[in-house]
Amino acid sequence: MANVLMVVSAADSLTMKDGSEHPTGFWAEELVVSHQTLTDAGHTVHIATPGGAKPTVDQVSLAPDAAGGEERAEGFRDYLAKIGGELSQPLVLADVDIPGYDAVVMPGGHGPMSDLYKDADLGRLLVAADGAGKVIAPFCHGPAGLLSATSDDGTFAFAGRRLTVFSNEEELNGGTGENTPWLVEDALKEKGAEVDNAAAWTSHVVRDGNLITGQNPQSSEDVAKEVINALG
Repeated sequence: MANVLMVVSAADSLTMKDGSEHPTGFWAEELVVSHQTLTDAGHTVHIATPGGAKPTVDQVSLAPDAAGGEERAEGFRDYLAKIGGELSQPLVLADVDIPGYDAVVMPGGHGPMSDLYKDADLGRLLVAADGAGKVIAPFCHGPAGLLSATSDDGTFAFAGRRLTVFSNEEELNGGTGENTPWLVEDALKEKGAEVDNAAAWTSHVVRDGNLITGQNPQSSEDVAKEVINALG
């Protein structure tokens, strides 16, 4: 069985276009579903955050209308409580040694737009993981973390790679709207990534070699399953 590093944002707010602070964190469905799917398959998942800070769940993601009903919301809360010890004492991202892992998984929520997109430690790990052909699997807003990865020649490490990400349409019509400080889809395109998005709010997974990406929360389980397939 494989060792999976799950990199989670430590941010609890996002500075919006108008300067206001928007409460955020990780999206419950994305972390819970991917973590549960991977561990149920027998893989070991270690959670890491910048500075080893306890990550914050976006409370909106635990509301019944966002979670897909009260039963699912309660299930997410129960699972987060079950792994509460892991969440309370995550690994310090700067201390992680990538040779000890077979895959890097990055769930979203708007948190990565606040910290992971510019985290030098994450960038170092991603470049090393990609160079070693390890599975890299960010989804929803998680691909914002890819922006941290710069090659030795100063170029974006994932330029020219095919991927999917929370779309502009989803952000503007069901995310944080016109007040969003920046759009992850646009940022990745500007860096040279080839973005392949599908219809809004439908599961969509793109695999380009060792890079596996998912478009939105609905893609969480399918991303995890594709990671399992890639790990053999």
